[in-house]
Amino acid sequence: MTEQHTTRRTPKKAALAAWSGSALEYYDLAIYGTAAALVFPKIFFPEGNDSAATIAAFATFGVAYVARPIGSFFMGHIGDRLGRKKVMVGTLLLMGSSTFLVGCLPTYHQVGLLAPALLVLLRLLQGLSAAGEQAGANSMSFEHAPDDKRGFFTSFTLSGTQGGQVLAPAVFLPLAAVLPEDQLLAWGWRVPFWLSALVVLIGFAIRRTLDETPEFEAESDMTTAASHTPLGLLFRHHWRGVLRVFFAAFIAMVNTTFQVFALNFATSDDYGIGISSTTMLWLAIVANLVAIATIPYWARLSDRVGRKPVFVSGLLGSAVLVVVFLAAIHAGNVPLTFVLGVALAGVVYSMPNAVWPATYAEYFPTSVRLSGMAVGTQFGFALAGFTPTIAGALMGGDADNWWKVAAFAAGACLISAIAVLSGPSGTHRVPTREVGRRAAARVEARAVTVGAAS
Repeated sequence: MTEQHTTRRTPKKAALAAWSGSALEYYDLAIYGTAAALVFPKIFFPEGNDSAATIAAFATFGVAYVARPIGSFFMGHIGDRLGRKKVMVGTLLLMGSSTFLVGCLPTYHQVGLLAPALLVLLRLLQGLSAAGEQAGANSMSFEHAPDDKRGFFTSFTLSGTQGGQVLAPAVFLPLAAVLPEDQLLAWGWRVPFWLSALVVLIGFAIRRTLDETPEFEAESDMTTAASHTPLGLLFRHHWRGVLRVFFAAFIAMVNTTFQVFALNFATSDDYGIGISSTTMLWLAIVANLVAIATIPYWARLSDRVGRKPVFVSGLLGSAVLVVVFLAAIHAGNVPLTFVLGVALAGVVYSMPNAVWPATYAEYFPTSVRLSGMAVGTQFGFALAGFTPTIAGALMGGDADNWWKVAAFAAGACLISAIAVLSGPSGTHRVPTREVGRRAAARVEARAVTVGAAS
């Protein structure tokens, strides 16, 4: 009996490994986003123009998203050629070490322009890591999951992202609330970055003992190194799936609008809204706790009724709620901001968040699954990474321009909905081993159609 028949699926262990790595990734991203909104404009850039410093700080947040598309080619190739496990361990170590070093950086007042240059370098390394993290975790949990519970088990990747986004403000909140501003700017902001080392150790202990998936082992047995060039196969036969994922991934704009832009919009003196940073950090904690509870529910629902109904309903709901949420902030209505923020980030946005890992995985066969998800999502997420920068430019320092940002975010949701609606239906009922065959059959059918037409 060959290896492909004896490898066991271990869905719970794979889900835990996916959760831990995603928690680290989004803890790092949320800590950086929080610091970019509250601290970095004051310590990494010259004084004298607060609006310009804020836009520059948000640009360093977005620069990681420039590296992510580049990293997606590299990480996707490794994951589909050498294995999901190698990507998952490598990305964990790279992300953790980069984040820890951010906490060690000198400030602008100490070394001048070298400080933001080093910050950008570490953000680029974080972006390279993030390029393979979710795609690797999604592929691993998808291929280890039972056929009828793929939505549920792959959703642990996204539950991990919410866990990281709970942990980040939970660490930052007491520091921002207790420390005087001079101490927060001097050393307090560094502590959350240093604490990422603990998450790395826990995640590494879990991931190093995880087995490869039965689907990848079977694919490796049937494929020679010479013939298996994942990126070539991907762009030759599955480019439609990549484009669909690219546009569907625009939904991530809602997350960066909520986590980064809204925090700055509500608390910055430039806009005069007057909502405290403590209130907004508590909102992030509560909304993400609610998301942790709702994501498994939406994922289970998608295993029963399909991916599209859950995904698209969440996209349309997010398009509406992101507008009224920003309107509530503009009005300075704290209770309404809190309720709408929880509804947006905790409930409605959790619908596409819960099901996109399984949805995208079902677009591709095993041989290019990690590459397809990595390339498609990371190019799509690039827009999300620069959302705070684009939003800052649209605002132009005037709080009354909030509607421009709201329209921009709602438009991204609608584009994502169109992309998902264009995809195949009923994939939740297809056994995992058949998913790749169905994808290959669609490619062959298109080739026959083209050949007949010519």
